[in-house]
Amino acid sequence: MGRKVTVATCCLNQWALDFEGNCERILRSIEEAKAHGAKYRLGPELEICGYGCADHFYESDTLLHSFQVLRNLLESPVTQDIICDVGMPIMHHNVRYNCRVLFLNRKILLIRPKMLMANHGNYREVRWFSPWNKLRQVEEYFLPRMIQEVTGQDTVPFGHCVLSTKDTCIGTEICAELWNPDSPHIQMGRDGVEIFTNSSASHHELRKADQRVNLIKSATTKSGGIYLYANQRGCDGDRVYYDGCAMVAINGDVVAQGAQFSLDDVVREGFLSCMSCWRLNMTMSSVCAGFLLPLSGGVDSSSTACIVHCMCVLLCRAVEGGNSRVLEDVRRVVGDESYHPQDPKELCARVFTTCYMASENSSEDTRSRARDLANQIGSTHMNINIDVAVKGILGIFSAVTGRWPQFRASGGSARENLALQNVQARVRMVLAYLFAQLSLWARGRPGGLLVLGSANVDESLTGYFTKYDCSSADINPIGGISKTDLKRFLLHCAEQLQLTALRSILAAPPTAELEPLTDGRVSQTDEADMGMTYSELSVIGRLRKISKCGPFSMFCKLIHTWRDALSPSEVAQKVKRFFRMYSANRHKMTTVTPSYHAESYSPDDNRFDLRPFLYNASWSWHQNTAYRLGLELSLKEATPLFM
Repeated sequence: MGRKVTVATCCLNQWALDFEGNCERILRSIEEAKAHGAKYRLGPELEICGYGCADHFYESDTLLHSFQVLRNLLESPVTQDIICDVGMPIMHHNVRYNCRVLFLNRKILLIRPKMLMANHGNYREVRWFSPWNKLRQVEEYFLPRMIQEVTGQDTVPFGHCVLSTKDTCIGTEICAELWNPDSPHIQMGRDGVEIFTNSSASHHELRKADQRVNLIKSATTKSGGIYLYANQRGCDGDRVYYDGCAMVAINGDVVAQGAQFSLDDVVREGFLSCMSCWRLNMTMSSVCAGFLLPLSGGVDSSSTACIVHCMCVLLCRAVEGGNSRVLEDVRRVVGDESYHPQDPKELCARVFTTCYMASENSSEDTRSRARDLANQIGSTHMNINIDVAVKGILGIFSAVTGRWPQFRASGGSARENLALQNVQARVRMVLAYLFAQLSLWARGRPGGLLVLGSANVDESLTGYFTKYDCSSADINPIGGISKTDLKRFLLHCAEQLQLTALRSILAAPPTAELEPLTDGRVSQTDEADMGMTYSELSVIGRLRKISKCGPFSMFCKLIHTWRDALSPSEVAQKVKRFFRMYSANRHKMTTVTPSYHAESYSPDDNRFDLRPFLYNASWSWHQNTAYRLGLELSLKEATPLFM
């Protein structure tokens, strides 16, 4: 005769090295689990110290403080009469492991070290931890004295084992072990394990959640059982956002699923914008009083503006729902202890400043688009003219050299043309920081503003931006998102949030507006400058990173993918142009603003896309190899990749 079992999983907004806050959130989740009758509580990976400690894992302090928190958990009356499954780093035989610690009523039942490490993309676990390679083997772990004093135990089981009770058997997986073709749950299912648990720190990436759900469902489809999934939620002080989405699956069916994006610190198990949550985490952990954004009226800066607006929508909903912590944070940011947000637009006016930085090359179309969007989202909007500053800088140059550079349209050289564009872009960065520091002072309010950037992943990939221009900011929420996805996001905002100003922004061709106008109209477009469309660039970016293609293999794939639209020689020219831009501009990625990681082809130089920043841009070997292929295929217009 079967018996009912109540188990609980959760998502926690843990922060690296925030031991006090992490402990409080763990206890709160256990308390909620017990309130719902649960006898087992599962938490996220490394929840005691936070997953994102990085090289702090090397420090003995991190291990010490983790055990101090574990002692507090063991001693707390909240943890009595429920099996608690928590994550922390542990040193065993002088080797550091990423572990789960299961305990009940002040007794540690077992310590399960991670066996299959996450060591790709954003993950570097083998830098700090070793995998446990002893299958079905358990050793004695000697507990620190501070833990012995509480548990009365000298040693506890450490290794690859499961927990057997009178009623069932519980087996543990940790994050990446689920994604491995030889996942532990396969053998555990054959051995009679009925409840499988997975403690994760899995970050959000566009289109990734569906893969995760399918893996969890498949884990119990064949052999049956219950699968519990817990995940970190929040940014944890880094470029990624852990997107929660805790769930329970039974016999291949998801029966409970928590919110993927939430402002709650504890989510037991349900999207305006993940980037909004990431940005909110960043804001609340800083001492800023809001944001400043140079709003150009284009897709990129409008996307950043809409993310802030979505953040305000989420905040107002949380406050309306009675979330006192969110209300407290909002009051701290606006500097008013009695403030209560009325609606997203009113809140946006308090925390968000936008500015259109016009030059003699700016059109009335982009000015009006920026103004209309600012009016609809409610930001405090300013119009700034940068011509005086640009002419002042050029005046200094002229006074020293006796020369005054000209745009190409006025007979200037390519060097002059590029330099004049860069001066405008860099002046905007300097002015953005000036207004971020002092605009609230000018209004008689305390605090400063975080400067927001708006360079998308495609521009970062090709280097189609000025180094130290407005892409240089405090944070860049869209730096890991393609132009194609940003357009989809704006279309969603236009439909769901009634931001009608976005229609004209989506219809306009992307332009930097750094070269002179022709009859008052824009003469410069991004796609003409790059020599390829954003949709083509999106394909190339995925081939470079996800498919791991160099110039030759990319050419081989694209002559088939694009065969209905482009000739082999046209494909070759586009690949050649891309790799020239990429290799010449890769150095820009070493100084790029921290951005939210959202795309699997992100060129983030910090941790995700580790490549040189200095190249020989001729790519001559690739050129010759592609040329020979062209001859073999008898292409009439065989063109080498690089010349």
